Amino acid sequence: MKGVSVATWKVDRRTHLITLPFMATVTELEKLALDLPENQRAVLAEHLLGSLPSVLHDEDEGVTEALRRDAELDEDASSSISLEQLDERIAHRRRS
Repeated sequence: MKGVSVATWKVDRRTHLITLPFMATVTELEKLALDLPENQRAVLAEHLLGSLPSVLHDEDEGVTEALRRDAELDEDASSSISLEQLDERIAHRRRS
């Protein structure tokens, strides 16, 4: 069928099939995913993250980069934010 998108994924050892009458955009897929129960969202997130290449290619698994950033903040803390500010930014992005 032209203009129909079918998506399947496994959650809790069951295969779920969704038929969409259009090619879904990332925003539309996000809305559908957010309607899933929390445990199914977690499984979906695990599958999506597992499909991506590793972000950290360093032999030290990013420790050098973490130390560099820590030293950078020690030199100039003006770019740092509090945990509360981080939480507010995350909440704002989720509402958007």
